Amino acid sequence: MTTTVIVAGGSSGIGRGVCERLGRQGWNVAVAYHRSGRQAAEIAAGIQQAGGAAIAVRADVTCRADVSALFDRAQEAFGGIDALVNCAGVSAVRSIADSDDALVAEQIGVNLLGSLYGMQEAAGRLRPGGSIVNVSSSAVTVGIPGFGLTLAAKAGVEALTRVLAKELGSRGVRVNAVAPGLLDTPTFRAGKTDQDLQRFAAQVPLQRLGEVEEVTAAIVYLLSPEASWVNAQVLRVNGGYL
Repeated sequence: MTTTVIVAGGSSGIGRGVCERLGRQGWNVAVAYHRSGRQAAEIAAGIQQAGGAAIAVRADVTCRADVSALFDRAQEAFGGIDALVNCAGVSAVRSIADSDDALVAEQIGVNLLGSLYGMQEAAGRLRPGGSIVNVSSSAVTVGIPGFGLTLAAKAGVEALTRVLAKELGSRGVRVNAVAPGLLDTPTFRAGKTDQDLQRFAAQVPLQRLGEVEEVTAAIVYLLSPEASWVNAQVLRVNGGYL
């Protein structure tokens, strides 16, 4: 039986890396996206051209009905679901005092409720022995000014991860999270000089920024049989920083 995964936020960044890597390993992949339909379709097509099976599905993770429909579509296409990866996320730099209702709704909606809705749906849909991996942030442990809403949401994701792992353990379904540190991505590079990037890299014990592929590898590990005894954990993939 081929293993099936839904990757929320699968059209870019870490989510894209997970889709492509699992596709190469022979998984059925549901690439879930919100706005980047063209990118998601390209990812699915690439997996198909390499001999794998993949579909692109639009879903607003802040809408419970959309998340339910996403799982319906994956089940219709592949016959069952074995794993969920919650990669959908947004970030904004704003002090807590200056965060208006719209920003609160966006940050909590996508980063916390989006993961919650996915976990709730997966709890009743994953086949026995399945796995859920959520994406948090290593910055949760320190608190960085300007990122209060994002980190509050991610802290909630970590709490839900630990609780759901215990609630689903009797079915053999594992729930873990990965918390990346500073990654060398276009989003992180935006607005920064080479000197800025060097300064950030110097703060990491390994003296460099992380690569998306390194976080992707950690997620794929947690989904794999090699991690069969890893449950209710938050794996901090950050080079020792934070």
